[in-house]
Amino acid sequence: MDLLTSIILGTLQGLTEFLPVSSSGHLVLAERILGSNASSGLFFEVMVHFATMISVVIFFRKKIGRLIMSLIPPYTEDKKPILKLAIIIVIGTIPAVILGLGFEDQIESAFGSAKVAAIMLIVTSMILLSTRLRKHGKKTLGYGSGFLVGVAQSLALMPGISRSGTTISAGLHLGIDPGEAAEFSFLLSLPAVFGATILKSFQLAQEPVNGSEIGIYIAGAIAAFVVGYISIAWLMKMIKRGQFFYFGIYCLLVGIAGVIWL
Repeated sequence: MDLLTSIILGTLQGLTEFLPVSSSGHLVLAERILGSNASSGLFFEVMVHFATMISVVIFFRKKIGRLIMSLIPPYTEDKKPILKLAIIIVIGTIPAVILGLGFEDQIESAFGSAKVAAIMLIVTSMILLSTRLRKHGKKTLGYGSGFLVGVAQSLALMPGISRSGTTISAGLHLGIDPGEAAEFSFLLSLPAVFGATILKSFQLAQEPVNGSEIGIYIAGAIAAFVVGYISIAWLMKMIKRGQFFYFGIYCLLVGIAGVIWL
């Protein structure tokens, strides 16, 4: 991998990881288009995913700080709402863990098909466009709704299905306030991304890393972090403005173009 390709893939990861357009689907298609020069490797994949995770941590640092403090005794009355959110995040993570471990081989094989990614992008577009039919709700997140959002997140293990798209859409269809639905989507991503990063890090011991390319990988990770942070801020604004469904039009066009091209 050369420096330009690393920055392109890192930028693409940061842009699509949080925008509801499926980072996995875009990376599968990008590697198909760019050819063998875009073969990222496991080390690069771990680095860009870690970089985007850090962008979430920094963007929501105040809320994450409160979540951590809520787990430390004493458990006072004012800690109850944020402690409840921490429990909901754990509940919402369970479906993805079960599905990811139970169907690991099938999911891995799906990532080898650019055509599957293109078709799943069309599915993502339908999910996003369906939110146009819903009026913004004002409900707060509960244990049941958190679990259902977690089920939606588990579907995004397939390439082309947007994690943020499905989780935020699920929240909107459940009548959750748009801002709260989006914030929960990002917070819910942290255990899943962190867990996947740890698992892949263990696999790195079996894959040699080319020391001469570490600088190139770091450049891609920096690009992923910077663009990821900007993407979160942009998406939060678009959701509050009721413009979330616009991403569905984009996914539909990219998905159709991918199917035709392939």
